[in-house]
Amino acid sequence: MTTATPATPATPATPASSDVPGGVRLDGVPEPIVIRQLYLGCLSQASYLVGDASTGRAVVVDPRRDVDEIISAADADGLTVEMVIETHFHADFLSGHLEVAAATGAEIGFGAAGTTEFPSRALHDGEVIDLGGVELEIWETPGHTPESISIVVRPSSGAPAAAVLTGDTLFIGDVGRPDLLVAADIPAETLGSQLYDSVHRLAALPEETLVLPAHGAGSACGKSLSTDTVSTIGEQRQTNYALAPMDRDRFVALVTEGQVSAPGYFGYDARKNREARPVLDEAAPVPTLDLEAVDSALADGAVVVDARPVHDFSIGHLAGSLGVSLDGRFAEQVGSVVGPDTPIVLVADPDQVAEARLRLARIGFDNVLGAVTDIDAVLADNPDRAAQLSRLTATELADYEVQSGDDLQLVDVRNAGEVESGSVPGAVNIPLAQLRTRVDELDADRPVVLVCAGGARSAIASSVLSAAGFEKVADVLGGATALGVGAGCSVTPQP
Repeated sequence: MTTATPATPATPATPASSDVPGGVRLDGVPEPIVIRQLYLGCLSQASYLVGDASTGRAVVVDPRRDVDEIISAADADGLTVEMVIETHFHADFLSGHLEVAAATGAEIGFGAAGTTEFPSRALHDGEVIDLGGVELEIWETPGHTPESISIVVRPSSGAPAAAVLTGDTLFIGDVGRPDLLVAADIPAETLGSQLYDSVHRLAALPEETLVLPAHGAGSACGKSLSTDTVSTIGEQRQTNYALAPMDRDRFVALVTEGQVSAPGYFGYDARKNREARPVLDEAAPVPTLDLEAVDSALADGAVVVDARPVHDFSIGHLAGSLGVSLDGRFAEQVGSVVGPDTPIVLVADPDQVAEARLRLARIGFDNVLGAVTDIDAVLADNPDRAAQLSRLTATELADYEVQSGDDLQLVDVRNAGEVESGSVPGAVNIPLAQLRTRVDELDADRPVVLVCAGGARSAIASSVLSAAGFEKVADVLGGATALGVGAGCSVTPQP
């Protein structure tokens, strides 16, 4: 990958003060601007509250679906939310525009190139939303998607830009991927060319302008996002590989290569974000299920998702369960191995059931039938229904390879960019996000060993194959790291 030459930023990224709840209120923005960033680490997603302290008027940008926190933050700042703006039709989470509108009466705005099934306002390039003093100027910045917009924030009419909310167009250290709409017959090269123009338009803003993106490190909407959540235009000019001097063709080639495999639910969420749908009830209870109720749900096509830590799942779980730990990228990983609209039965400790349900709701997986909260007791009473996860150390893998010989199927479930940085000898690459649809490429009668970067994704993959009827399945503790490969990964690493 070609990268920009590192240099000392002309203006460092403005720090944010930690005055939670309500995210962080950014320091250094000129009065009367108020900006709060509410960052959700488990989805690498940022929502924003932007207001005018002198008038008390505000907008919400790219909210997640559970909106109580951002509305409470507006109340705490003495702001009234008048509009909710989506920078584009998000694919990685179900947006909260309908929830904000229901709670506040706010108008919903999208870029003019997008259409919705619910009442919304088309926002055009150059249009100004006046909060009484603070002005928000809409810029059409297509490339990640056709309807993508950015929002330039000024403290008063004609003043220099103080901040720009860039959505998925310009990230810190990266740009939005242009290849998610290939299935919708929009070539990545077409969107990539539009993205070239959009990011260079943004880069022409004053160097002290704050850059406030919709995502950070770990998001599948890009490949090398920074762990920072606030930057400046000047800093990005100097450090972002996509803003290094290059022609359009080179740019398009760089931003379309090496992207991570998108979870299967991305297309589903992008469609749902256009639709009129029920709003989230954050307080809805999750029924507790016994084994008879679970079996009835399984007979009707449900799947069991065990959200306990990997160690607990490995030593004993309900046979056929999918093990996806709540302490990781739970929603995204469930969305990688479970189809949208599939009924789900959760297995979790009582104090984690509501959190697991909420995280699934954030990606639009609302069909949670109930939960088993005493799985140890269930397995003790029904030992014939118990299963364990087989896990190998690096040394044990070497012995197992000798024993299995050519019969062994070694599968690397990391993303392609990770594999390029260090491959596991003899392994075939099937990224976790593709495993559910590519399981037929493996022979269920032969032993399979799975490996990822650190052991989390391979454990999930092991449960997927076991649930699909594979009897000889194991994964590698510590993953590729334990095997001594994968250093210097060019994409954001995952466990």
